[in-house]
Amino acid sequence: MTQGTFLFLGDSLIADYDWQERMHHFKIINNGIPGETVQGLLNRIPAIAESVKNPELILLMIGTNNLIIEDYSFLDSLRQIVVQLTSHYPTAEVITNSLLPCQLPWLGMDALSRLNSEIEPMTRQTGSCYLDMFTKFSPTPDYFQNDGIHLQPKAYELWSKNILEFVSFLIEDD
Repeated sequence: MTQGTFLFLGDSLIADYDWQERMHHFKIINNGIPGETVQGLLNRIPAIAESVKNPELILLMIGTNNLIIEDYSFLDSLRQIVVQLTSHYPTAEVITNSLLPCQLPWLGMDALSRLNSEIEPMTRQTGSCYLDMFTKFSPTPDYFQNDGIHLQPKAYELWSKNILEFVSFLIEDD
């Protein structure tokens, strides 16, 4: 028995995993696109709203490709994504995932932590939820593939377990 539709939005970190296999209680719609940036996803929101009707849950994981191209000014566009999602799906729980502690030589953990410290209050201001996976993945670099960005299977296991725990608390609170 499914507990509703769960929409996943983001980049290759979303696209590269079989969320349905791990979360069989939900109908998973994986709308991750490798290489996606925050602005790219923002541009796709109207088309997503046309094709995906009434998800109960939405997980948003975006920003890693912005970090790769050294674009750190995406918070306003991220806010616009969340606002548009909550407008298109007023009954859905929107969960904004933290940036992960990817291993980019030009970007230290302090900078990533600062970015996450800006994303977290934005989620409260927009009425969405914040899932902190940065601290769950730190300081374990073996969660990442050799490129320092993409995830190992055990990282996906940890991430999906935390998503399920987080969602169970959301469902209990309703």
